[in-house]
Amino acid sequence: MRIFLLTILFALCANISQAQITQNVRGTVVDNETKYPLIGAKVQIFTKDSTQLFRALVDENGSFIIKNVPIGKHRLVATYISYETRTIPVTVNSGKESVVNLEMSEEVFETEEVQIVAQRKGEVLNEMATVSARQFSVEETDRYPGSRSDPARMASNFAGVQGADDSRNDIVVRGNSPLGLLYKVEGIDIPNPSHFSTSGSTGGPVSIINNKILGNSDFFMSAFPAEYGNSTSGVFDLKLRNGNQSVHEFTGQFGFLGTEVMAEGPINKDKRSSYIVMGRYSTLSIFQSLGIRIGTDAVPVYGDGAFKLNYPLKKGGALSVWGMGGKSEIAIKISEQTELTDEVYGEGDRDQYFGTSMGVVGLSYKKPVSTNTFLTATLALSADEQHSRHYLLDRSLDTNIVDGQQKISIRTDSIYQLMGYQFYNTKLSGYFSLNHKINKKHIIKAGINIDGIYTNNLDSVLTESGDAFRLRYDYAQAYTLIQPFVQYKWKVNPKMDLTAGLHNQYFSLSNSLSILEPRLGWKYTLKKDQVLTAGAGLHSQTQPLYLYGYQQYDSEGNAVLHNKNMDFTKSIHTAVGYERSFKKGFNVKAEAYYQHLYNVPVEIQSSALSLINMGSGFQRFFPDSLQNTGTGRNYGIELTVQKFFSKSFFFLVTGSLYDSKYKGSDGIERNTDYNGRYTVNVLGGKEFTFKGNQSISLGLKCTTAGGKRYGYVDVAASQEAQELVFLSEGYNERQFKDYFRLDVKVNYKLNTEKITHEIGLDLVNVLNTRNLLGLAYAPNIGDPTAEPIAERTQLGFLPIFYYRIDFKIKK
Repeated sequence: MRIFLLTILFALCANISQAQITQNVRGTVVDNETKYPLIGAKVQIFTKDSTQLFRALVDENGSFIIKNVPIGKHRLVATYISYETRTIPVTVNSGKESVVNLEMSEEVFETEEVQIVAQRKGEVLNEMATVSARQFSVEETDRYPGSRSDPARMASNFAGVQGADDSRNDIVVRGNSPLGLLYKVEGIDIPNPSHFSTSGSTGGPVSIINNKILGNSDFFMSAFPAEYGNSTSGVFDLKLRNGNQSVHEFTGQFGFLGTEVMAEGPINKDKRSSYIVMGRYSTLSIFQSLGIRIGTDAVPVYGDGAFKLNYPLKKGGALSVWGMGGKSEIAIKISEQTELTDEVYGEGDRDQYFGTSMGVVGLSYKKPVSTNTFLTATLALSADEQHSRHYLLDRSLDTNIVDGQQKISIRTDSIYQLMGYQFYNTKLSGYFSLNHKINKKHIIKAGINIDGIYTNNLDSVLTESGDAFRLRYDYAQAYTLIQPFVQYKWKVNPKMDLTAGLHNQYFSLSNSLSILEPRLGWKYTLKKDQVLTAGAGLHSQTQPLYLYGYQQYDSEGNAVLHNKNMDFTKSIHTAVGYERSFKKGFNVKAEAYYQHLYNVPVEIQSSALSLINMGSGFQRFFPDSLQNTGTGRNYGIELTVQKFFSKSFFFLVTGSLYDSKYKGSDGIERNTDYNGRYTVNVLGGKEFTFKGNQSISLGLKCTTAGGKRYGYVDVAASQEAQELVFLSEGYNERQFKDYFRLDVKVNYKLNTEKITHEIGLDLVNVLNTRNLLGLAYAPNIGDPTAEPIAERTQLGFLPIFYYRIDFKIKK
């Protein structure tokens, strides 16, 4: 906190220029289907308090630049003959040039009767999406309280989306397991982009994805277009932005979540090539290395980085090399805790050493083949790894007399290794698509995703007798995942769009094949900016890769892979929606949905177990023999009331009422782990500008939701397995109390002539509400006959601060 106060003092004492501070705005304007440059398109900036005219025309490469625009928030308007007008907000700061990349839609008819309407704010980039989709920007991930600059945590503010755990960024989309979430970058499916990511999960405590390198991206929640496969829940389609083509810019940030640096600029100004590169390292581990104690020895150590090199080609084409990755380690040493306490760090009976790493590097080629055809191709190599070691503790109690009072402490008598594992996945991925505009009314897109994967898993655990180790995994295998697709859009008239597509999926490891998965979408525009939408689709997904190689043993002691042939989990999505846009960025949207899941893996023996409940937290899953006979269903209704940021304030109110049920192999319908029944988010913010170059932003977020489900503990089985085992009878009939959290965010920004200073404080769970997360296995040393359980609470009050500086160097 002392460092934070010093940075505030530094910023307030900085040299503040009285002259008008300006900055450049640059970007591109292209056709949203063919990506062909719209040469001659007019781009104008309208400022709130200026009579100056700021405008530019788009050149042959689709680029424009508007120089000397005053700092502040303005309105940018792009127009082009026979295209719909685009209007977006743009923020101009002194330390970095503002970059805007616009895609414009062609009118269906060129008649005087057709009214040209600007694209609605928040509308997705993918033209094939009609329902349950949302565009998000870097500004949103920065502006929303509690989001921690993380796309997943930001998405938890959307209707139908909620976080599964305050300390992680797993998200539950419409009652589905977080396992159903997919991350894509530049068309490629990437491994879990989170630090401390458990095998098979899609989240973690800290995101490897740094929002500063992202452009505007899409998030899909249901019935997504045919080009997206291997997901039954949601899809993040992330876009990496290019670096500045004309000037070198630098960003430095010091904060609770990490200390980071970023640089971008031209490689060759004449050829308009650019670079952007960044790196981050955990601030807490820096403190520890300097000998500064921070209250715990279990300090997470992590680092990550990302880059993109972009080489523009003629007529809007580009060749780019990009990559991102991260590595993390943590040691939780219960053996060093001598004070008797009910708090649980990890598991209360062992020391744990855990680490992960992830990386992906790719080569992308994009080229408008003609004014009507656009080609995209990406080749990428990715890898992820998780490793862990657990050491079981033999502990007893010591009783001592200190200052005349009895004091009980814990003594560790012996430590021996309980288990250890190391999982590797390496993947070579290729993506190819061809987008062709037949004419103004008919558009077709076809392509294919191919993944070649190599898995090498090794895992062993101490036997119950304690005199030998048993292999749970000793598996190495290569396999492929192939996903061709085709999708079509028909702009029937200026009011109605229809989309249709087919997705196919083949997985060689289990010889699973899903042929001709249909995807349908419909959008109808009514008067007064009202829109009706509907969508449906069949989706399928592989199981977590590590589950296919789990070893079980027959009567003769031979290892058998009972679950190697698990089929895809499948889900039928349907959704209908209504949306109305008002003036000044005000928007109301409602959606209703129904999802039927089938082919869900469940145990062969009669039980409540189902993979539909897996995917959140740090626990892996060791299944008995599984079969694809489980089912599930999710249905609900969602409401969004939103004012996009304009006139210096914004707000977002979302509410969801839903029901999420499943059936295991015993045929009994139960609540899923995520069936909280309702979620409500209310957030908003206001920016106050003064002296022309300073601003203070205040944000507030309130979340309330139904509590998580849980069952009754099988005490004897839990003590034998040394982990929690729940009874099938009554599973998920119990529910924790309702969840409530209040977050507050405060930002101060100072624009000097060449530098932008920004100081932020994000107060997460400012009321320190003790929300329950779940139960943990924790034997009671003082009373061995007591249940070996302890309640695990969600994240308490967490102040997250940062200081950021942006500046550029002119040659």
